[in-house]
Amino acid sequence: MEPHGLIFIGKEEDIKKSQRITAKIDGREIVVFYHEGKFHALDSRCYHEGGPLCHGEIEDIDGQACIVCPWHKFKITLETGEGLYEGINPQEPSPTPKWQSKGVKQRIHKVTIHNGNVYVNPPDLSVSFDSDYFAEKYKIGGESAIGKPSRLEAME
Repeated sequence: MEPHGLIFIGKEEDIKKSQRITAKIDGREIVVFYHEGKFHALDSRCYHEGGPLCHGEIEDIDGQACIVCPWHKFKITLETGEGLYEGINPQEPSPTPKWQSKGVKQRIHKVTIHNGNVYVNPPDLSVSFDSDYFAEKYKIGGESAIGKPSRLEAME
């Protein structure tokens, strides 16, 4: 029996093996990562210009696991969906670049594990995030707007 109102994504073991999976929720593309013992789900299209986060590398930045967008190297925390950037405070005597938050930019989806299955909560659309724009854009145009994945991508 599926937990009420949750959306089935895949088997826990399969996702642990592949480390990531993309799925559709009501036509919205999301990506689920398994990283260092935890599941994280977020909109799969980067809030900046819609880059495919499913092809990004995960980096540790200041102790936070971040997905790095393959298009423009935007960094997004897996835990909170915050956009990070390196900035300096010119007021400091010897300013050194520090990681700072742009605030939450990417929609995060809550992950639930139940009987070896991975589920996510449907998004609460009463709150909006920058990534919603691209989630909608790619949803409306469907596959034709994105272009079919190459054979290589389809096999990954």
